[in-house]
Amino acid sequence: MNVAGLADGGAPLLGEPLPIELGNTAYAVRGHPHDGLQTREHLAAWLRDTRTRHALPLTDEDIGGVTDHDLTRARELRDAIRSLAAVVVEHRDADPDAVAALNRSARDTPWWRELRTDPEPHATVCTDGRPVGAVLAAVAEDAIDLFTGPLRHELRACHGPGCRLYFIRENPRRAWCSAGCGNRARAARHYAKTQRPTEPI
Repeated sequence: MNVAGLADGGAPLLGEPLPIELGNTAYAVRGHPHDGLQTREHLAAWLRDTRTRHALPLTDEDIGGVTDHDLTRARELRDAIRSLAAVVVEHRDADPDAVAALNRSARDTPWWRELRTDPEPHATVCTDGRPVGAVLAAVAEDAIDLFTGPLRHELRACHGPGCRLYFIRENPRRAWCSAGCGNRARAARHYAKTQRPTEPI
């Protein structure tokens, strides 16, 4: 697989924490659901486009070697993250299957940090498994931190018409995942106001 030549899966990258970015690979275009992880190439493109944000470095060879098993694991993790995000936003009880899937993903491929002293002291992330599996395990651990930490109180679902994305609210007035969704919401409100029938005089 030629990693540089991969088209993206179309899934938006909004600069959210990686678990939310992965969850947002299930998105909507004009209200129609889309899956940004339909193929191994889509997952490889997502890994390529987010690789600078992963704890474990991924080479082009690692990304180009994405397997069907990796794709299945990524989808399962994505669906668990979306389920748990909905639980947080809607103040419901968590689905035990989603919790089990997240925990399974976190322990699937062990990874750890080791000290290196040459040329300068630094930490290196290591794994005894495939790097893509370790990256997915790290994203699952990040999701556990997100759903158990203070950021969970700032997790929101976008209010844009037909949008399915989640985001972390940094500003108390933020209601949309992006400026585009905010513009569409304002346009929809304006359109609804102008289409109201006028009262007879």
